[in-house]
Amino acid sequence: MEILLLILGLGLILAGANFLTDGSAALAQRFRVPEFIIGLTVVAVGTSTPELVVSVLSAIARNSDVAMGNVVGSNLFNVFVILGICALIRPLALTQSNIRRDIPFGLGASLLLLLFTSDRLLHLGSDRIGRADGIVMLVLYIGLMWYTIRATGRAEAAADANAKPRKALWLVILMIAGGLAGLVYGGEMFLHNATQIARKLGISESVIAITLVAGGTSLPELASSIVSIAKGKAEMALGNVLGSNIANILLILGLSATIHPLTMGGITHLDIGMVVLSSLLLFLTAFTFRRKKVDRWEGAIFLAIYVAYIWYLIK
Repeated sequence: MEILLLILGLGLILAGANFLTDGSAALAQRFRVPEFIIGLTVVAVGTSTPELVVSVLSAIARNSDVAMGNVVGSNLFNVFVILGICALIRPLALTQSNIRRDIPFGLGASLLLLLFTSDRLLHLGSDRIGRADGIVMLVLYIGLMWYTIRATGRAEAAADANAKPRKALWLVILMIAGGLAGLVYGGEMFLHNATQIARKLGISESVIAITLVAGGTSLPELASSIVSIAKGKAEMALGNVLGSNIANILLILGLSATIHPLTMGGITHLDIGMVVLSSLLLFLTAFTFRRKKVDRWEGAIFLAIYVAYIWYLIK
């Protein structure tokens, strides 16, 4: 029964994320907000709403293992699995903004996560992300979004957000309300049953969060990225993953830690180190053979690293 409820909860999360994203984009369109801003904010955060709901609910329930493991596992899944699969389908070309701004921002966020979870190594007490750390993360996320919007706005300030037919206002409000309801109730159902399954199988909640929960909440990114690749828009797939990873660390962990300080629990420095490694390897792909692409062989390496890591966790 827990498995069926787990699947039902995941379905509500995915449907809620879809309705919330579409409804928010339609609402922004009605108020003539440029499409590039919608993409940078609504779409990037929208695909991360499942992670946001699960981590925030876990923080409220003081279940740090799931809150931390969800973000760690999601970032690893995004780079090693989603980009790995996308690169196998079609090599991912990296733009100058990816190399100079987006990928370094993601690497910086990963290093900040490592710093904030290394209190014991720095002789500052027990390893945890405190409220002050969470507030710093949120401020940095707002600053990065402001900088990115301004930088993009210089090139695309003339974007017309009202080019497409507008949905009725009542439908937009209904989509947003329904999306939020699906996320909240689906998140609670998914979190509760994932925890119950972990306890019955004798598996630590941190491992379940890094694997099952993170993989499930990353499905929106996987689906949207594969669709983008199929339509020949590789830059959208890459941008979706990069934006989601930054939001996962700075926004989701920042908000969760602000609600309640997050202890490491079953999350180890190896897990955090893997997040840094994923960002570093993505950065290095821009300079292999001077191709400025994530090639198929690099995608295969990403997938192999993820399989080896998961095997190490569950062996």
